[in-house]
Amino acid sequence: MSLNLRRLADTLAVCKLPAQDLIPQWALEAAAPSLLSITRTPDELSIVCSEAQVPSGLADVERSWGCLKVESPLDFALTGILSSLAAPLADAQISIFAISTFDTDYLMVKQDKLDQAIQILSRNGHLIRS
Repeated sequence: MSLNLRRLADTLAVCKLPAQDLIPQWALEAAAPSLLSITRTPDELSIVCSEAQVPSGLADVERSWGCLKVESPLDFALTGILSSLAAPLADAQISIFAISTFDTDYLMVKQDKLDQAIQILSRNGHLIRS
């Protein structure tokens, strides 16, 4: 399966807060059109946002993520989307953080591995644009 991907300009961070915390104001102050994902589970409150938004001193934060967006809305009946991206990167020992939305998928890779990931995905038939 060949996918069209777009590299997002923003450097992202993945933050973990206690599950009972309110969504912090700093997370809601994203500059459009930056990616913002807020997920609450019984175990945690996860926030993915622009690294620039994250206050210093936050204990559980992973910084320096680059992001690739799968272009165009994806039908819910499609299978293997993330697998076609994750498998070649896993073979190259490149970790990912994936986010799915109603319309599409986002694949996050640490900034220091992003160019390598783009090369690998391109060799596997995916088209990546900036």
